[in-house]
Amino acid sequence: MTASPNGRPAPRPDPLDLPLKSALVRMANGISPASVALAHVDWLTHLAVLPSKQSALATSAWLKGLGWWNYVARSSWQPDTPHCIEAPPDDRRFSHAEWQLPPFNALAQAFLLTQQWWGEATTDVRGVSQHHEDVTAFTVRQWLDMLSPSNSPVLNPQVLRETARQGGVNFLHGCGNWWRDALAVAAGGPPRGVEAFRPGEAVALTPGKVVHRNALVELIQYAPTTAKVRKEPVLIVPSWIMKYYILDLTPDDSLVKYLVDQGHTVFIVSWRNPDAADRDIGLDDYLDAGVLDTVAAVQRLCPDTAIHAAGYCLGGTLLAMGAAVFGARKEHPLKTVTLIAGQVDFQEPGELGLFMDESQVAFLEDLMAESGVLDGRRMAGAFQLINSKDLVWSKLLHEYLMGAETPMNALRAWNADATRLPARMHGEYLRRLYMDNQLADGEYRFRGLPICLRSIRVPLFVLGTERDHVSPWPSVFKVLRLAHAPARFVLTAGGHNVGVVNPVSGPAANAKASYRWADHPLDEQPPADPQAWLAAAQPERGSWWACWNTWLHHHGSAYVPARKVPDVRFDGKVVPAPGTHVFQQ
Repeated sequence: MTASPNGRPAPRPDPLDLPLKSALVRMANGISPASVALAHVDWLTHLAVLPSKQSALATSAWLKGLGWWNYVARSSWQPDTPHCIEAPPDDRRFSHAEWQLPPFNALAQAFLLTQQWWGEATTDVRGVSQHHEDVTAFTVRQWLDMLSPSNSPVLNPQVLRETARQGGVNFLHGCGNWWRDALAVAAGGPPRGVEAFRPGEAVALTPGKVVHRNALVELIQYAPTTAKVRKEPVLIVPSWIMKYYILDLTPDDSLVKYLVDQGHTVFIVSWRNPDAADRDIGLDDYLDAGVLDTVAAVQRLCPDTAIHAAGYCLGGTLLAMGAAVFGARKEHPLKTVTLIAGQVDFQEPGELGLFMDESQVAFLEDLMAESGVLDGRRMAGAFQLINSKDLVWSKLLHEYLMGAETPMNALRAWNADATRLPARMHGEYLRRLYMDNQLADGEYRFRGLPICLRSIRVPLFVLGTERDHVSPWPSVFKVLRLAHAPARFVLTAGGHNVGVVNPVSGPAANAKASYRWADHPLDEQPPADPQAWLAAAQPERGSWWACWNTWLHHHGSAYVPARKVPDVRFDGKVVPAPGTHVFQQ
């Protein structure tokens, strides 16, 4: 028996259980069957003893049925008949004009009404825990999405039209696409086309060199493109779940290149891809190597100045922890802290929290006990489930039923370049942060040192994205009330990745890009309700990059002559960007 970080006993997995658990993981795509079953039993048993809820659901089904029959009868001779129900704004499955024609309009309306009824059936059932309610609603929605008429080759008018136009050849192409993907999955290989986006050749092209290396990271410093640079360097800590170069994709959409061109000395952390030998590397080791040690390295390379530190996704979480460590130690190496879609309060982590209960975490720990790591494809599978309409079923329609091919691009290639997670680190991360919320509650200890977000006293720039399924912006917003610092909160359009990779200008720039922002001085408490903040925030057109750059300049000091990147040798060689860790598979 070992003790979990919060003191509860955590039994070690028995080797006898691991083969069965591994088989279950593969079949269930990493989701604990026990967790899902418990949620549904909780829901069903409580629903069974609520005649009032059953009566309300029966009445709702009857009224929806009558409304649907009335709509079908009227729309057959009156095409502009108002719909019984409108699709949610983020559901584009039935937006095409052909879905407005009989009989397909009736199918779409029947599905949307059914979906609404199941939403009523799985929510507001007295006695069901909130977590079990969320899990039940989520799993029911997955089944409904799978059964949607938009996924059927004989019920989708777009597929029928394409089949008639191509004489069925689209299905032959679709079978070929499916077979190609099935072989790639079976072989554990990447999707076709990613070979055209190899780092250092098509992506991660900003010139620089590796200037520091430790057991977990390489630190890259980028070459200046201006004669003078701001005195304070920028250090970026990306998430360790994926490779760092999402922030340095092609030259047209590279945040790193943009910062360099704006006169900043830029450093970025490139995480090593761990293997089974790294099973005992913990979360504190990641904090030590990824933040504390790299900050010290930047200080040696850029002495006599503080650092603008930025963290993306889990890198933002780690950076906030590091800033709290510096505060607890009364050290002052940071000038500002930027959190890009990075959560520090996990009480309401969005739908990713559906996979965070004792059953699910124990299930993953048993899986990691066998291999020593969590394969990044398991995390990718969870992300796909959260946004299955766009990431799973839209692909079924486009590539398998329509027979089309989605061209590979830099962002999709990066998304397929997953990394592994050490067993101990990931278990500690899930238990200490997601389940126990120790960082937000002020109970986290780094190597015995208690750390608290209130000790963060440097200015904060915090970015959320409107359609973030990984780090929901209302959860990201909470850091404003947990830290003791002046802050600017920015909410940008887009999702967790597309909203962040948002060039200011050039061919990759989004003409419809927009964001909202508001400053919160130290003596002004931000609103407790994120929606109240949203109603009062100032809207702007364009990319949040420009807003951040202006903020960095405001919190910077003088210009200094551009810093030449030193030739630091590793095994006798100078290592150019993008380094070596980025090529580890």
